[in-house]
Amino acid sequence: MFARALFVLLLLMNLGVAAWWMLRTPPAAPSLPASEPGIPPLRLLSEIERADPDTPVPELAAPRTTEADLADLRCLQIGPFLTQADLRRAVNALTPNAERIQFRETRVLANRGFWVFLPAQPSREAALAAARELSAKGLRDYYVVTAGERENTISLGLFRDLANAEQRRDQVRAAGLEPELQPRTDEIPNYWIDLAVQPDVDWRVRLGGYVGVGTQDVACE
Repeated sequence: MFARALFVLLLLMNLGVAAWWMLRTPPAAPSLPASEPGIPPLRLLSEIERADPDTPVPELAAPRTTEADLADLRCLQIGPFLTQADLRRAVNALTPNAERIQFRETRVLANRGFWVFLPAQPSREAALAAARELSAKGLRDYYVVTAGERENTISLGLFRDLANAEQRRDQVRAAGLEPELQPRTDEIPNYWIDLAVQPDVDWRVRLGGYVGVGTQDVACE
């Protein structure tokens, strides 16, 4: 009997709590300040115009360098840098003082030394016969080219110095053959920096020294 009465009492208490929760008035959400103290709130341009047509509208900051400002700058062409690593270091060093900076790549022919060779033979068999003739006359250090534009050519050596190349050519000539000597050229990249700075900026201090790198004043465009 007591347990039943206790159960009924607990049930009535739960129903009372549920009714209070459903019928209560929810608290108002706290309002946040529109902006930090001392900072004016954001307003739409249309709101400013409606509130006061004479209120000045803030202007955007002007670009760092305009076309008109170029007349007051010094423009330089710096280079050539032979590697991308040198170019990257130079750009990083010059950028903090640059009004404008960009880089570009050009291609130049560079001398890679000299090549001594026997001209291409009419067939693979003829090239191998010429190679055996070289070996029979005591000449070593040759190579038969087996593919490409120089196929069946017999390479007699690559030389950095012209004097060494001529010595090898004369050695093969003395054995009764007619080798050729030809300069070796290759197309390599050169990198340049186009820089615009204020006239009082000492760009040389920022850049440091690079072998073979020069500079030339150019018109600012």
